[in-house]
Amino acid sequence: MSELLDYLVQNDSSFRKARLPSLYSDFRSQRTLNPDGFVANVSAWKRGLSSAALAGHAPSRSSARNHLVLELDDALIRALESKQFGRPLALGTALQEALASGEMIPLPQFMRATQSIYYKSWGRIPWAVAGWAFKQIGLTGGPGDSMPKGQVVVVVPNLEVVAKAFADVTADRTAPFDRIFSRTHFRRTFEGVLLPGQRLSDNDFDVLIKFLCRDKEVLAVDGNTIRLRDPAETATILEEDSAIASLKELMEELTRQTEVLSRRVDELNLVALDAVHRKNRVSARAALKSKKLAENNLATRHATLSQLEEVAAKIQQAVDNVQLVRVMESSTGALRSLNAQVGGADRVDAVLDDLREQMGQVDEVGNVIAEVGTGAVVVDEAEVDDEFEALLAEERRKEEEAERIKREAREAREAEETRRRLAELEKLGPSPAAAPADNRPLTPVSAAAQELSGMHLVTADEAQREPERIRAE
Repeated sequence: MSELLDYLVQNDSSFRKARLPSLYSDFRSQRTLNPDGFVANVSAWKRGLSSAALAGHAPSRSSARNHLVLELDDALIRALESKQFGRPLALGTALQEALASGEMIPLPQFMRATQSIYYKSWGRIPWAVAGWAFKQIGLTGGPGDSMPKGQVVVVVPNLEVVAKAFADVTADRTAPFDRIFSRTHFRRTFEGVLLPGQRLSDNDFDVLIKFLCRDKEVLAVDGNTIRLRDPAETATILEEDSAIASLKELMEELTRQTEVLSRRVDELNLVALDAVHRKNRVSARAALKSKKLAENNLATRHATLSQLEEVAAKIQQAVDNVQLVRVMESSTGALRSLNAQVGGADRVDAVLDDLREQMGQVDEVGNVIAEVGTGAVVVDEAEVDDEFEALLAEERRKEEEAERIKREAREAREAEETRRRLAELEKLGPSPAAAPADNRPLTPVSAAAQELSGMHLVTADEAQREPERIRAE
């Protein structure tokens, strides 16, 4: 099983083993007999080939794998050949449908187009609609069924995926200096970050730049200079843009050279040490001489790079100043317009005078209303005092009643406790009378008995007769 077919079987649910017989069969007749099955098979092939190309598993004549373009040739057919099912008999039909629907576009046509690929006109009626119209008048029509060999097509769904990744990667590039590139610098910056684990080819970058410039309108391109467009900027590349792009490319190249020279110096130092260890005087001196030359070149590159970085900082500062002046100019215009709407200090004074006059009228009306309300209501202070005293008397009565209830409850609890203790003494029986009272040891029980012997429980009748007895005395 080839790399391409193995990828489809392992990663695309439409290419599970149960579906392979249908996909590899000649399903062209299903266009009329079973339209749903025909559409399912065509969609599976289009989706499978697109995902395989995006993952870098589509065959290519160049050493670098393409991700945004697909080469339609015998190599693709051989890569899809299966030992069990042979070659896909209706692959040409699926590819023709993709070309007719605009999901795949021939590369020359894509690069030459001046209008966006999303622009639709009467000359680009989908083949499905045209075929339906032809069938209504008794004619046959629609995409062909032959394999479009020898063509290189642009896979539009893959383009949209990479364009979204590009927008995410460049979202934080807001400074003008960071949004300008030469074509070479642009490729080195983004070739390895747009697809995880993949690097875009030359064809991929040409197609992507064209797509982002013409169809997405996020790039401004002029020859070798590329600028990320701001919504407020035009698509024109200015002279300073080209200068900044050349400066950044030169700085990147010098940075790469300094890294190479640094590694060269380290390698020569190790060679010299090894030669000294082997007592090889000639090799050691030659390695040290080469090391000195590399160090001189490295120092020169660093000095040049430092100068270029200083120039870049000045350019970036100048660009920021230009933006600042533009903002200040627009702010001046806005303030002028707002001040014109205000009408000057005289108009503001007049408005404030009117406002104070109207507020004074409101205060006068409020005072009149307050006076009317005060004269109409007369409160008798004596009645208020009487009512207040009545409320206080009622509150005292409630407090006395609550205190009485608490006192009676406490007395009832004490009487109950006394009865309980008497009952306990009765259970102990009478105390022995043989021993004199003063020689008998005092126990807790005897102490309680002595204390309770002097107590007298007042009955309800006695409590009622007590006041009469006191008055009689």
